[in-house]
Amino acid sequence: MRYVEVRPTKASYEVYLHAVEDAGSESFLDLGEFPPLDPDDEAVEFGRLLGTTEDPLTALIAAEQRTGAERGRWVNENVIQDEYGDFVRAGRPPGASPDGRPWPVVPDAL
Repeated sequence: MRYVEVRPTKASYEVYLHAVEDAGSESFLDLGEFPPLDPDDEAVEFGRLLGTTEDPLTALIAAEQRTGAERGRWVNENVIQDEYGDFVRAGRPPGASPDGRPWPVVPDAL
């Protein structure tokens, strides 16, 4: 599973890409606790830093350009578990999300 995080710092906004094993179930939805996709790479345990910007809108734009994230699909930090839960309950559909929208296309550069 991949997800993007925009994290505020004291003076900037950092964009991280997380790649974790799809280790969840209906009773285990905390993506932050999932094991990294590559357990031998300690650097990716907290996500790969893709960029730093000065304002939140620029961070969203950078995330969208670098990862294929879609503007209408951003959620607050505590909502991601709900979205993942919908995905699990829908049977982990390969072609489209539970709301019927196609999954974003991830650029090859990642």
